[in-house]
Amino acid sequence: MAFSSSSSEDNFGAARTSLRDTKFTGINSPSEASTRGKAPEGPQFDIISWYPKHQSCLRYFLDHAQYEPLVQAFAAFINILLPFQRQPHPVLGSGSSRSGKSRHDKDPSRPSSSERSLAAASAVSLIPYLRRLVVTGMDVPQVLHGFFGDDWRAGIGPQQEQERRNYLFAAKSGGWASVKKDYDMLPLETVPFMRPLNDPSEVEIEAAERTWSEWLALEDWMVGSRAPAAD
Repeated sequence: MAFSSSSSEDNFGAARTSLRDTKFTGINSPSEASTRGKAPEGPQFDIISWYPKHQSCLRYFLDHAQYEPLVQAFAAFINILLPFQRQPHPVLGSGSSRSGKSRHDKDPSRPSSSERSLAAASAVSLIPYLRRLVVTGMDVPQVLHGFFGDDWRAGIGPQQEQERRNYLFAAKSGGWASVKKDYDMLPLETVPFMRPLNDPSEVEIEAAERTWSEWLALEDWMVGSRAPAAD
Protein backbone atom coordinates (compact mmCIF):
# COMPACT_ATOMS: atom_id res chain seq x y z
CA MET A 1 0.00 0.00 0.00
CA ALA A 2 1.35 3.42 -0.95
CA PHE A 3 1.15 6.38 1.40
CA SER A 4 0.39 9.81 0.05
CA SER A 5 3.12 12.34 0.74
CA SER A 6 0.66 14.85 2.17
CA SER A 7 -0.74 12.28 4.59
CA SER A 8 2.73 11.24 5.71
CA GLU A 9 3.78 14.85 6.20
CA ASP A 10 0.65 15.58 8.22
CA ASN A 11 1.23 12.56 10.44
CA PHE A 12 4.87 13.47 10.95
CA GLY A 13 3.97 17.06 11.77
CA ALA A 14 1.37 15.94 14.30
CA ALA A 15 3.86 13.60 15.93
CA ARG A 16 6.48 16.33 16.09
CA THR A 17 4.02 18.77 17.65
CA SER A 18 2.97 16.14 20.17
CA LEU A 19 6.59 15.51 21.09
CA ARG A 20 7.26 19.22 21.49
CA ASP A 21 4.18 20.01 23.54
CA THR A 22 3.95 16.91 25.72
CA LYS A 23 5.97 16.51 28.89
CA PHE A 24 8.32 13.54 29.07
CA THR A 25 6.28 12.04 31.87
CA GLY A 26 8.14 8.75 31.73
CA ILE A 27 11.38 10.31 32.95
CA ASN A 28 11.99 10.76 36.66
CA SER A 29 14.25 13.40 38.10
CA PRO A 30 17.36 11.90 39.71
CA SER A 31 16.14 13.32 43.01
CA GLU A 32 12.99 11.21 42.93
CA ALA A 33 12.92 7.83 44.56
CA SER A 34 12.51 4.82 42.33
CA THR A 35 8.91 4.25 41.34
CA ARG A 36 9.37 0.87 39.67
CA GLY A 37 6.20 -1.09 40.19
CA LYS A 38 4.40 1.90 41.70
CA ALA A 39 2.35 4.77 40.37
CA PRO A 40 4.47 7.95 40.10
CA GLU A 41 3.99 10.35 42.99
CA GLY A 42 3.90 14.06 42.30
CA PRO A 43 4.93 15.88 39.11
CA GLN A 44 7.31 14.11 36.79
CA PHE A 45 10.55 15.58 35.52
CA ASP A 46 9.92 17.69 32.41
CA ILE A 47 13.04 17.52 30.26
CA ILE A 48 11.64 20.09 27.81
CA SER A 49 11.32 22.70 30.58
CA TRP A 50 14.69 21.73 32.06
CA TYR A 51 16.78 22.17 28.91
CA PRO A 52 16.50 26.00 28.53
CA LYS A 53 17.57 26.36 32.17
CA HIS A 54 20.53 24.10 31.51
CA GLN A 55 21.49 26.20 28.48
CA SER A 56 21.26 29.30 30.66
CA CYS A 57 23.75 27.73 33.08
CA LEU A 58 26.09 26.85 30.22
CA ARG A 59 25.96 30.38 28.80
CA TYR A 60 26.62 31.91 32.22
CA PHE A 61 29.55 29.57 32.81
CA LEU A 62 31.13 30.31 29.43
CA ASP A 63 30.43 34.04 29.16
CA HIS A 64 30.86 35.17 32.77
CA ALA A 65 31.90 32.66 35.40
CA GLN A 66 35.05 31.35 33.76
CA TYR A 67 36.45 34.91 33.68
CA GLU A 68 35.74 35.62 37.36
CA PRO A 69 38.89 35.56 39.54
CA LEU A 70 37.15 33.58 42.29
CA VAL A 71 35.98 30.88 39.87
CA GLN A 72 39.46 30.73 38.39
CA ALA A 73 40.89 30.32 41.89
CA PHE A 74 38.46 27.51 42.65
CA ALA A 75 39.28 25.78 39.37
CA ALA A 76 43.01 26.03 40.07
CA PHE A 77 42.55 24.66 43.60
CA ILE A 78 40.58 21.62 42.44
CA ASN A 79 42.86 21.26 39.40
CA ILE A 80 40.51 21.53 36.46
CA LEU A 81 40.96 23.73 33.41
CA LEU A 82 38.25 26.17 32.44
CA PRO A 83 37.09 26.19 28.80
CA PHE A 84 39.07 29.29 27.84
CA GLN A 85 42.24 27.65 29.24
CA ARG A 86 42.02 24.51 27.14
CA GLN A 87 44.54 24.37 24.33
CA PRO A 88 44.74 24.17 21.40
CA HIS A 89 40.97 24.82 21.17
CA PRO A 90 39.85 27.23 23.88
CA VAL A 91 36.15 28.06 24.17
CA LEU A 92 35.92 31.77 24.85
CA GLY A 93 32.18 32.21 25.10
CA SER A 94 28.77 30.86 24.21
CA GLY A 95 28.12 32.71 20.97
CA SER A 96 30.64 35.18 19.57
CA SER A 97 34.40 34.96 19.40
CA ARG A 98 36.30 37.35 21.65
CA SER A 99 39.09 37.50 19.09
CA GLY A 100 36.99 39.40 16.56
CA LYS A 101 35.99 38.43 13.04
CA SER A 102 38.05 36.01 11.06
CA ARG A 103 39.14 36.70 7.50
CA HIS A 104 37.03 33.70 6.52
CA ASP A 105 33.82 35.31 7.80
CA LYS A 106 33.15 36.92 4.42
CA ASP A 107 33.38 33.56 2.63
CA PRO A 108 29.81 32.13 2.47
CA SER A 109 31.21 28.64 2.05
CA ARG A 110 32.84 28.79 5.48
CA PRO A 111 31.12 29.10 8.86
CA SER A 112 31.55 32.49 10.50
CA SER A 113 33.61 32.92 13.65
CA SER A 114 30.42 33.24 15.69
CA GLU A 115 29.08 30.03 14.19
CA ARG A 116 32.33 28.23 14.97
CA SER A 117 32.27 29.63 18.49
CA LEU A 118 28.68 28.50 18.98
CA ALA A 119 29.52 25.02 17.74
CA ALA A 120 32.49 24.81 20.12
CA ALA A 121 30.38 26.06 23.02
CA SER A 122 27.69 23.46 22.37
CA ALA A 123 30.36 20.77 22.76
CA VAL A 124 31.24 21.93 26.30
CA SER A 125 29.86 19.69 29.03
CA LEU A 126 29.24 20.89 32.57
CA ILE A 127 29.41 17.35 33.95
CA PRO A 128 33.22 17.28 34.50
CA TYR A 129 32.94 20.45 36.59
CA LEU A 130 30.03 19.05 38.60
CA ARG A 131 31.93 15.81 39.18
CA ARG A 132 35.01 17.68 40.39
CA LEU A 133 32.95 19.85 42.76
CA VAL A 134 31.14 16.80 44.13
CA VAL A 135 34.24 14.67 44.70
CA THR A 136 36.03 17.54 46.48
CA GLY A 137 32.99 18.32 48.64
CA MET A 138 32.56 21.78 47.12
CA ASP A 139 29.15 21.39 45.49
CA VAL A 140 27.61 23.88 47.91
CA PRO A 141 24.97 26.42 46.84
CA GLN A 142 27.23 29.46 46.85
CA VAL A 143 29.83 27.75 44.65
CA LEU A 144 27.24 26.32 42.27
CA HIS A 145 25.66 29.76 41.96
CA GLY A 146 29.06 31.30 41.25
CA PHE A 147 29.83 28.76 38.53
CA PHE A 148 26.41 28.43 36.89
CA GLY A 149 24.34 31.50 37.70
CA ASP A 150 20.85 32.17 38.98
CA ASP A 151 19.29 29.18 37.19
CA TRP A 152 21.64 26.63 38.74
CA ARG A 153 18.99 24.82 40.81
CA ALA A 154 16.75 24.12 37.82
CA GLY A 155 19.51 23.93 35.22
CA ILE A 156 22.16 21.72 36.81
CA GLY A 157 20.47 20.71 40.08
CA PRO A 158 19.13 17.39 38.72
CA GLN A 159 22.56 16.51 37.34
CA GLN A 160 24.24 17.50 40.59
CA GLU A 161 21.92 15.13 42.45
CA GLN A 162 22.73 12.32 40.04
CA GLU A 163 26.47 12.95 40.32
CA ARG A 164 26.20 12.87 44.11
CA ARG A 165 24.50 9.49 43.79
CA ASN A 166 27.18 8.32 41.37
CA TYR A 167 29.82 9.30 43.92
CA LEU A 168 28.07 7.22 46.57
CA PHE A 169 27.95 4.29 44.14
CA ALA A 170 31.63 4.68 43.27
CA ALA A 171 32.58 4.68 46.95
CA LYS A 172 30.49 1.56 47.53
CA SER A 173 31.90 -0.23 44.46
CA GLY A 174 35.62 0.14 45.14
CA GLY A 175 38.35 1.50 47.37
CA TRP A 176 39.91 4.93 47.53
CA ALA A 177 42.38 4.31 44.71
CA SER A 178 39.66 2.99 42.40
CA VAL A 179 37.43 5.98 43.05
CA LYS A 180 40.27 8.44 42.53
CA LYS A 181 41.14 6.77 39.25
CA ASP A 182 37.54 7.18 38.09
CA TYR A 183 37.56 10.89 38.91
CA ASP A 184 41.04 11.74 37.62
CA MET A 185 41.20 13.48 34.24
CA LEU A 186 44.50 12.40 32.77
CA PRO A 187 47.17 13.39 32.15
CA LEU A 188 47.26 16.62 34.20
CA GLU A 189 43.81 17.27 35.71
CA THR A 190 44.00 14.70 38.47
CA VAL A 191 41.89 15.01 41.61
CA PRO A 192 44.03 16.75 44.24
CA PHE A 193 41.94 15.44 47.16
CA MET A 194 38.65 13.67 47.83
CA ARG A 195 36.14 14.31 50.59
CA PRO A 196 33.09 12.36 51.73
CA LEU A 197 29.83 13.50 50.16
CA ASN A 198 28.98 16.98 51.38
CA ASP A 199 26.02 17.20 53.76
CA PRO A 200 23.95 14.23 52.50
CA SER A 201 20.34 14.05 53.64
CA GLU A 202 18.63 10.92 54.89
CA VAL A 203 16.22 11.11 51.94
CA GLU A 204 19.16 11.25 49.53
CA ILE A 205 20.83 8.23 51.13
CA GLU A 206 17.60 6.21 51.16
CA ALA A 207 16.97 7.00 47.49
CA ALA A 208 20.52 5.89 46.67
CA GLU A 209 19.98 2.66 48.60
CA ARG A 210 16.85 1.85 46.61
CA THR A 211 18.58 2.54 43.31
CA TRP A 212 21.60 0.49 44.40
CA SER A 213 19.27 -2.44 45.14
CA GLU A 214 17.89 -2.15 41.61
CA TRP A 215 21.42 -2.23 40.24
CA LEU A 216 22.22 -5.39 42.22
CA ALA A 217 19.05 -6.93 40.83
CA LEU A 218 20.23 -6.09 37.32
CA GLU A 219 23.58 -7.79 38.00
CA ASP A 220 21.64 -10.95 38.87
CA TRP A 221 19.33 -10.51 35.85
CA MET A 222 16.43 -9.97 38.23
CA VAL A 223 14.69 -7.59 35.86
CA GLY A 224 11.43 -7.56 33.95
CA SER A 225 9.24 -10.47 34.99
CA ARG A 226 12.04 -11.65 37.32
CA ALA A 227 12.28 -8.37 39.22
CA PRO A 228 11.74 -8.59 42.99
CA ALA A 229 8.28 -7.57 44.09
CA ALA A 230 8.07 -3.91 45.11
CA ASP A 231 7.30 -3.25 48.75
